Amino acid sequence: MSAVARWICPIVISALAWHCGGDPLALPPLAEDPIALEVTAMRSALAANAAKSEPLWEQVRPGATAALDLAQQALAAGRRWTALERLAAARANLVAAQYVADRPAEARRDVPGFEAEWVRMGAELGASTDAPTAKAFDRVYPAAARALAEASAFQVKVMYDAGIEYGRATDADSGLFYVGSAQAQQQFVAFARTVLRSATPAVTVKNLSAETDALETTLLALYRPPVSIDRHSEFIGASSALKEARELDAAGLRYGALQRYLLAVLRTALLRPAPAVSEGPAIRARLLAVAPRLSDFSSDHTIALMFLERALTELDRAEPTPAAVGIALAVVDDVLPKYFAALEAAPATAAPRTPRVTVTLVRWPFT
Repeated sequence: MSAVARWICPIVISALAWHCGGDPLALPPLAEDPIALEVTAMRSALAANAAKSEPLWEQVRPGATAALDLAQQALAAGRRWTALERLAAARANLVAAQYVADRPAEARRDVPGFEAEWVRMGAELGASTDAPTAKAFDRVYPAAARALAEASAFQVKVMYDAGIEYGRATDADSGLFYVGSAQAQQQFVAFARTVLRSATPAVTVKNLSAETDALETTLLALYRPPVSIDRHSEFIGASSALKEARELDAAGLRYGALQRYLLAVLRTALLRPAPAVSEGPAIRARLLAVAPRLSDFSSDHTIALMFLERALTELDRAEPTPAAVGIALAVVDDVLPKYFAALEAAPATAAPRTPRVTVTLVRWPFT
């Protein structure tokens, strides 16, 4: 038995005891794990569309396949929270692509047909396009599921509103994809409520404005040629996660804000040069040393576990790449310390300086 397996087995056994120990709202047996069932359903949807050569499917297929492969690998190792996070990433694009494919010809043919479909979907989405409140997620457990649900709920209205402008400015299919994305996020919120009907003491997440400001300073300091040119798309990814964290934080959706903030921390750390693959074993040992602090089940640390599990899953690849080892290093060096720091009481801060210039670049709702 490998070192990872020896660690995972007690965690899985403890998790089962935690979920099933007399709790009237216990998790279903693992054979009926809703995350595993949904991963299987998404893989079936991907396989059903494997032969389609439409540009939309060709764009969606590689990323969704990679995310579902990692989710499957994580589930096999008993790592449910990173499987849930990877499922959420794959599901959003797959459901949106399927929605577009299922539209009648008149909705995809021209702008008037698309606008009629946009209006119809507005009625179907209903209250989901209202601004979400934290109270609506009080009974979504654990924190990992709540974080992803809060972030998804926040995207419904943004995606739906963006759809009409994209459809008019480009073509009907592009607008429909955003409308389908809104529907996918709405559905994921409902799915997240089924992940675990139980409760363990939740961590308290405070306002993250000081943390996001500090991370922005770090990100801007890195934004210098040649890396700002060579890795521009990665800067966009880090910036988009930071933007989401701020918006969720301002809306009082603290769990979603924390997950997106840590994602921004991860993406920012990945802008550093990648470590050598040979460093993997030492990084794994450091990750395993942190694991007991996150899995004592006296507090719900599943948001941090989501990242820890991702790091171990990356190291478990048959042939780990420098990028995979880099993710693991970023988790242990940056993400987990920032997680624990974010749970501490907010320090006193000086009054913010008034900015002299504000520049907003608009490209895509979450970039």
